[in-house]
Amino acid sequence: MAPGSGPHYLGAMPLPRPASPRALMQDLRAFAAQRTRHQWIAAFFAMVMPVAILGLFVVDGRTNILPGEQVIFVESWSAARTDEEIRRAQQIRQRERERAQAERQEEWKQLGNRLGIDP
Repeated sequence: MAPGSGPHYLGAMPLPRPASPRALMQDLRAFAAQRTRHQWIAAFFAMVMPVAILGLFVVDGRTNILPGEQVIFVESWSAARTDEEIRRAQQIRQRERERAQAERQEEWKQLGNRLGIDP
């Protein structure tokens, strides 16, 4: 160890003076003057790619939002209904489904005819 009289054998180190904005601009101009076109293009893509990726994360985070409240209607049935009432209700619902399916089929057929698609 270096001989010294106190616990700190080195004197206080001076801090560098803060650089002025003018000196910063001169340094940046000197640095930029030494760069080639290829280095500028690479630097551009090196800055754009992370920004684009972060932007896509932000956009994606806003697209997968769950839908709002949904109202679901539920039929309530009497606890004392008979099997015959249940069968009649099922037959009515089945006819409604078949009618809706036939309408949908007809719409597709009409679209096929308009587009010239043979069945």
